[in-house]
Amino acid sequence: MFFIHPTIVFFLCFVEFSLKLVYSHLLKCLLMGSCLSGCISLLGMEGGAIVESQITASSVHYGVLGLQRWGPELARLNNQGIVNAWTSASHDRNPWIEVRLEAFSAARRCVLQAWRRRLPCFSHLLARVCALQVFVGNSDNDGTKTNMFDPPVVAQFLRIVPVVCRRACTLRMELVGCELNGCSEPLGMKSRLVSDEQLSASSTFRTWGVDTFTWHPQFARLDKAGKTNAWSPDSAESHGPLFCLQVDLGKTKRLTGIITQGAKDFGVVQFVSEFKVEFSHDGAAWTLPSLSSSQIFQGNVDNNSHRKNVFEPPFYARYVRVVPWAWHDRITLRMELLGCDD
Repeated sequence: MFFIHPTIVFFLCFVEFSLKLVYSHLLKCLLMGSCLSGCISLLGMEGGAIVESQITASSVHYGVLGLQRWGPELARLNNQGIVNAWTSASHDRNPWIEVRLEAFSAARRCVLQAWRRRLPCFSHLLARVCALQVFVGNSDNDGTKTNMFDPPVVAQFLRIVPVVCRRACTLRMELVGCELNGCSEPLGMKSRLVSDEQLSASSTFRTWGVDTFTWHPQFARLDKAGKTNAWSPDSAESHGPLFCLQVDLGKTKRLTGIITQGAKDFGVVQFVSEFKVEFSHDGAAWTLPSLSSSQIFQGNVDNNSHRKNVFEPPFYARYVRVVPWAWHDRITLRMELLGCDD
């Protein structure tokens, strides 16, 4: 086992653009070999398991008269839109972007993506031998380049530090690896591994009573786009704690967390601000998790940002219900469950 002091070591890659990965919080580089052979889960930049509050940066660029904010929360692989990546401020001479993971994790790969910029290489601080390796990065603005960390690096904080930038330091990325003492993989809401038939709800709302604008439980998928892009119940058919969205995972799984998101209905911001979670093994008898804190989880504060809550301790279940407890304007919910097959 090897350790490095959590300080920044500067390195210049003599090419058009270079990046340096700096690991802090008493980083450890372990020779793990085959024990991490299956450690290839997406850690959550693209999927949202890494929420906005876990991503910080030294500075932010504001474009178009200050109306466009290129914040660190946008540095997600394949992020779409006109403003779809992190960019440091032009006056920032020591830019960096940092990801705080929920727990110590083994990082095996880093996938980089630019935005109308070129990233020919970046460097990786290899703690095992205290040496630097240079990897080939992106060659266009939209393609991805995956680089392996061999051996994997164990860390809770990951910082990417652009050293030489051309025009602007702009970045989207994903981290690949696994948590060492837990499981937090998306269980299939966004990816549709959980099928429409596995989702049900207490009721569904129809905007203006029109069937075309029905907010089905099948729409309760994290980051779903479209006019009706979330689940919403009909207040005339359900009352108070009877509102619920139910997921059948198909088999018993270990549940470690949940990510929630609101939506808009014809420009009106709507979201669930507090909720409870219930679980069942047979779909008939329901139980509240034995959590050390309050049984009520804090939800969203707007229609689009992700809010992650961790189940501590985790629980095992096949069926999971989300019961909205408080909301803004109307109950509107998109979500992802986190866990594993363990």
